[in-house]
Amino acid sequence: MAHFIVVLLDDNRMAKLSGSGLEDKIKYMFGGELRCLEVEVPEEISKKILATFDTARIDSRGAITDVPVAFLRELFNQIAEKKSLGPEVLEAVLAKADEIKEAAAKESEYLPPPDIEV
Repeated sequence: MAHFIVVLLDDNRMAKLSGSGLEDKIKYMFGGELRCLEVEVPEEISKKILATFDTARIDSRGAITDVPVAFLRELFNQIAEKKSLGPEVLEAVLAKADEIKEAAAKESEYLPPPDIEV
């Protein structure tokens, strides 16, 4: 069974996706208050994610959650770079698993506030 990962989109991320062709794949949550992309995750890649990141789990909706923030950040970066929601973005993220784990270890010590441009 395929699963999915939700990538939330703020205005800055929306600007990076502008013209990529992914705009029509944006979904709205909570009455349109949040924008997101749902990345379909094949079973094989789901198993790799769950094995690589010990906090990751699959919720009742079939969504992979509780992955490190660094994982989600890199996932968005790969989506923006490759202009795709295909399995190649997930493979590119998993190829950087060691870097993500290092960043995740720092997150558990201190999660910095996001950079917000005014």
